[in-house]
Amino acid sequence: MKSNYKLSFGLLTALFITLMSAMLTACHSESKDSAVSAKKDNLTTVADTKIAPEIITDTRPTIDADKLLEHVKVLASDEFEGRGPSTPGEEKTLDYITRQFKSMGLKPGNNGSYLQDVPVVSIAANPNTQMDLKIGDKDVVLSYGTQMMAATPRVIETAELKDSPLVFVGYGIVAPEYHWNDYAGIDMTGKTAVILVNDPGFATRNKDLFNGYAMTYYGRWTYKYEEAARQGAAGAIIIHQTDAAGYGWGVVANSWSGPQFDLINDNNNMDRVIIEGWFTGESADTLFNELKLDRKKLEASAAVPGFKPLPLKASISIQLQNTIEKSISHNVVAMIPGSTYADETILYTAHWDHLGRDKSLKGDQIYNGALDNASGVAALIEIARSFTKLPEPPKRNVVFVAVTAEEQGLLGSAYYAEHPVFPLAKTVAEFNIDGINSAGKTHDIAIIGDGNSELEDMLKVEVAKQGREIKPDASPEKGYYFRSDHFNLAKKGVPALYIKFGEDDLIGGLASGKKKSTDYRKNRYHKPADEVNDSWDMSGGAQDMDLLFDIGSTLANNHQWPTWYEGNAFKAERDKTAALRK
Repeated sequence: MKSNYKLSFGLLTALFITLMSAMLTACHSESKDSAVSAKKDNLTTVADTKIAPEIITDTRPTIDADKLLEHVKVLASDEFEGRGPSTPGEEKTLDYITRQFKSMGLKPGNNGSYLQDVPVVSIAANPNTQMDLKIGDKDVVLSYGTQMMAATPRVIETAELKDSPLVFVGYGIVAPEYHWNDYAGIDMTGKTAVILVNDPGFATRNKDLFNGYAMTYYGRWTYKYEEAARQGAAGAIIIHQTDAAGYGWGVVANSWSGPQFDLINDNNNMDRVIIEGWFTGESADTLFNELKLDRKKLEASAAVPGFKPLPLKASISIQLQNTIEKSISHNVVAMIPGSTYADETILYTAHWDHLGRDKSLKGDQIYNGALDNASGVAALIEIARSFTKLPEPPKRNVVFVAVTAEEQGLLGSAYYAEHPVFPLAKTVAEFNIDGINSAGKTHDIAIIGDGNSELEDMLKVEVAKQGREIKPDASPEKGYYFRSDHFNLAKKGVPALYIKFGEDDLIGGLASGKKKSTDYRKNRYHKPADEVNDSWDMSGGAQDMDLLFDIGSTLANNHQWPTWYEGNAFKAERDKTAALRK
């Protein structure tokens, strides 16, 4: 009886194990099929069911939320004085980031050094200046800060325009691929271009014109000044409109006042226009009304193919007295060498700088920049740490660059793009981090400038594993894709992914998330109030950064070359070097 009992028990145990194994296999298969189905359905299943995040796990390292917060508290402390470039705050910031990379065993990324010199110049115009606008026989004086803003990119003590004729050039765009030339048939030598912000697609909402409502690079103010210089103009003045620019006049006035940082080329930027500036909408109205021109009709004509530049019976005069300071700022470059494809690189970037300290302010004078972008630097460090925890070193190089002077016009990344430590033709992908979620987990994640590259296909797979959904860019008309550091790499053809935290909170839903986002933009963005507080919860940031780590580690250990989607403006630049990636 005992022997038969043991035999029966053994058979029952075997049957039980077999049954459980079959059930687990079925569950795994069903989970895998669900993820694939979600991908095919553009994640509608995940979106509809609101599956809790991280329902699928694997053995990869994950980002530590507590460590993220520790880094932010240090980098955004008053001791770092707002991390202004070429200040004592820079020295402390570089030291902290470098020590973190060294402690993990990352190698110096710039030919034996962790630092890449970035020559910059600070040009501060005397704010007690004015612009003289001559309209026919009438003289109009515009005040600095309230009616116009002006600066010079040229490294000269006195920058002057005297009776420079004004020409309305519509959107100031030359785009052969769109069969568009706003400067057709005019010589701009000695003249000043008056330019509309954004591009014709935004103005008309015509989906077949440029990129429809979504801003293209041609809509960015930086492009408009660059194109005016290429056309030989002496000056370039953009007409501010809040909806088209994506920000109010106060942002222009604050950003353009005080020292303006720039890179320095071999001729001290003398190939740039003499004066770059802005009119308020009211100042533009004054100009056009005095000329008996209907501004709305002018804007409408500028959004129609075949627009011709319109010389105006008006001119401007302005003289800027500048205080110039040259200095060397720095990018931090660290790397994990590839074991197999040592000439191929995965690149992560985040800007370490913020707005520094303003001693003219009463009360709090330090722009701590906790979210923008101490949080991004914290993520850069912790993604690097996750790579060091992988069981085997990556097959491709993984490079981490903390760039300088983003707040001054993406200067650190622009310098890296022009002086890359690792060849851009063999830079597989770039992941940019500019502000991460500090308010808890969300059901969603946003792609800024969605519809750009195959990196988004990889993101969809990882997002599905977390049981979350991807939301499209909520404000494509604001051109956020062109306003952070990845853009300088994208212009050179490197596929770049830029994600932003979602707003559909795991606890509280959309109402909660939107309230937090609105509060940040209104009360803390680019203000001394961007500090760490007791409400910070970095679990959502860690969740989002897991996505970037997972995509990067996948690419670092295979030989894929994700590329831009057909029709993307950056694809042609990438295609020029296709032979180098075979």
